[in-house]
Order: sequence, then C-alpha cells, then structure tokens
Amino acid sequence: MLPMSLAQIAQVVQGRLHQVPDPDAVVAGPTVIDSRQARDGCLFVAFVGEQVDGHDFASAAVAAGAVGVLASRPVAGPTIVVPNVLDALRTLTSWTAQKMPGTTCIGVTGSSGKTSTKDLLGQVLCRSGSTIVTAGSQNNEIGVPLTVLGAPSDTEYLVLEMGARGIGHLSYLTGMVPLDVSLVLNVGSAHAGEFGGREATAQAKGELVEALSSDGTALLNLDDPLVAAMASRSKAPVTYFGCSPQAHIRAENVALDERGRPRFDLITPAGNAPVTLQLLGVHQVSNALATAAVAYTLGMGTAEIADALSCAVATTGSRMQLHERADGVTVIDDAYNANPDSMAAALRALTSMGAGRRTVAVIGEMRELGAESPAEHRAVGELAGGLGVEVVVGVGGGEAGQVVAGAAAKGAVTHLTADRGAAADLLAGLLETEDLVLVKASLGAGLQALVRDLLSESTGR
Repeated sequence: MLPMSLAQIAQVVQGRLHQVPDPDAVVAGPTVIDSRQARDGCLFVAFVGEQVDGHDFASAAVAAGAVGVLASRPVAGPTIVVPNVLDALRTLTSWTAQKMPGTTCIGVTGSSGKTSTKDLLGQVLCRSGSTIVTAGSQNNEIGVPLTVLGAPSDTEYLVLEMGARGIGHLSYLTGMVPLDVSLVLNVGSAHAGEFGGREATAQAKGELVEALSSDGTALLNLDDPLVAAMASRSKAPVTYFGCSPQAHIRAENVALDERGRPRFDLITPAGNAPVTLQLLGVHQVSNALATAAVAYTLGMGTAEIADALSCAVATTGSRMQLHERADGVTVIDDAYNANPDSMAAALRALTSMGAGRRTVAVIGEMRELGAESPAEHRAVGELAGGLGVEVVVGVGGGEAGQVVAGAAAKGAVTHLTADRGAAADLLAGLLETEDLVLVKASLGAGLQALVRDLLSESTGR
C-alpha cells in the first residue's frame, strides 16, 4: 500500500490507537488477512469469520513483522481499533484509490472467464507498463481492497476482477475504486440461484458499466445479447468485442490445433495480426478478444497485442491445465471452479482434443444454481454424452447422479462415486494408455486433490 503511518491510517478510518508506542511507524508493505502471510512492513486486518477469529492471530502477525493491526477490539500489539473492520477497510481503500491518479483502473466481471481474462491481461498489459492484477479469485468486498492496497505507488494498470452475488455488489466495489475501463465478459447461469435468473444477473453485472464516468470506456461482448444491451446503461463510449462481424475487436478464421489450442486472426480498427493461443478450448478466444479490447483501448498496437496473447499461459492453477503422465494418459485439470457455461466449454475442449483417443470426463457438482440445479446437472451429462465423451464419472452425492443419468441417456458409459477417494480407486483400474481425462468441478468438491491422485499414477492399464 502507499506508505502511511499508523497515525495517518487511524485518521483516515477514524479509529483509535491502542498500545501503539510509535504512531509514526510506517506501513509500507501489503495488507493481509492471514497471519501466515504477514511480513515486515505489512498491516494485518483482523476479521471475525464463521470458523476463525482473526483477532486471535494478531500477535502472530505482529511477531512476523506486521507494523500494526486493524481490529474491532484491542489486541496484543499496536492496534487501530474501529467499530467495523470491513467499513474501515473500504474507507482506507477508497482513500488510497484517490491517491493513485497515475493508475488506470480496469474492472472485469462476467459469469465465467473472469480469472482467465484477468490472467491474460496481466501478461499483455505488462508490456506497456507496470501492471498489478487480482491474485487468484480475490474478487469480493475483501479481495478487491487487498488488491488495491497491495498495489505499489508506481502501478500504471490495476486490473481488478470483480464478482457479484447479487444486486448492488458491483456498485459497492466500484464505489470504492472508480474505474477507467469496465469489461463485461458474459451473462451465464453461474450463481443463478442467488441472482434469480439470467436477466437479474445481467442487471447486477451491468452495474460495472453504470459506474463509469463519461471519460471512461465500456468494453462489451457483442456475442452475448444481454451484455451488448448494457450499452444503454453507459455514460461512457462503448467498444464491442466478439466474433460478430460488427464487433470493433473481433476474431476471424478461428480454428483449433490437435491439442485444442485456438488460433485466429485478430482484427482491430488499426489492422490485423495472427494469434496462436497456448490456452486450451475455443472459449478462450472470447477471453483473448476481451483482453485485446482492453489493450487496444489503452494504446497498444495490434501486432504487439497478438504477440503477447500468443505468448500468454495459464497462470492460475487448475484452469484447463494439461498434464502428461508417463503411461500416456493425459489429464486436463479444470477443477478450480465450475458453472454450466464453463462445464460446456471444458467438455467441448475435451472432445475437440480427443480424436483417436478415449475421452473420460470426471465431473463434480456445481454450486449456487438454485432450483435449476438438478436440470442443469442433467444437461451437463447429456451434453457430455451428446458430444461423444465415452466415459463419464460423477463424483459426490446429490446432483452428481443427475450428471451420470444425463450422460447415460446419451449413450456414455457412466460411473457414480461417493467421493474423491472412491473416484481415485475407480480411475486407477479404469484408465488405459492414451486416455484423455478431464477433471471438472466447483471449489470444495475435492477434485483438485483427485488431480493430484491421478498425476501420482505412473502406469496405465
């Protein structure tokens, strides 16, 4: 964060100092909420969670080098005490954002593809200037402040992944950090149970566009009608990206190589250049175009953008990452998260890569789909079978059975396992040399651990 003394922070957040021997002690490091991440110069923020109370770890954070603690009650060590820690963090973030006039703030939202696009933006924009992006998927009311407060003062591009669980969430985030560029990727079925449907999701996602002043730029996916319609909610100029011929930033001649990696011609108002992505799946074309739209808006040339996209790799783990086992089995790890749209994209990537090989989809449950959850899970199974996936393995109770039922109805060989351990045992006896295996599920389903199990296997059957 910008260097600030404990006294200055207390003044900004209207807190009181407790056991602070040196009010002029300067916080010049990051802001952290996990004492295990504390280091010299940082500020430790103590939240009370459902399972853990951060106040109990404040002394450990101070011992590790934290200059002070932002807390809702006094703790051992230098403390800034406030009535509400989240409100104080929001105030501190807003104050900091106003002190970064040389930083271009870019907000990214969408039902799927946020993290992949954010990772691409980090690798493309760094060619133009110093760039900070959201770590992992820290895209909520805590993660966004941590990203802003962790940005050095010389940051030129600050890329903020912004998530929403309902109406008003993006307005809350953009109220903290005024955006120069708003990028909306898509409106899908992710979190449909929380939003109440795709139209309500679009209403919430469009808050990112409404937050712009007339000096900003809205970047909208013309291939998604609900996103394209957000243009009417923008006071700022709109640039469209997509495969539509009417898009300002578009792709032509899209094709996949034998490993499922897309290539296309990038078309911008300034020219065109070929792109060969290192990422898997045709859905990555849309993420690449979104990235190109941001880069073009910020002044990068078409050829430079294309070259940067062609060199970019997946940087967040368990996102369509390819692993080759010694026995010839190939594992596609996409177990970071899942929703109906990303499930469909991953299954299409699997089958596009599977020519001449047996394809196996290992699928866990999706979360936050509300009343549509059974139907959405069955639809995933039906899609897998309809695409020609030979074997579908459902993992977990509840809706995993719907996936298996849908796949069986379309002719796939199916198995239903209770948990990660049972799935590992099944796959140990099932997989054969040259099989292509996709592992896909929402966080918490245990399938990231299953990927590790699979990669520890060294022989096929």
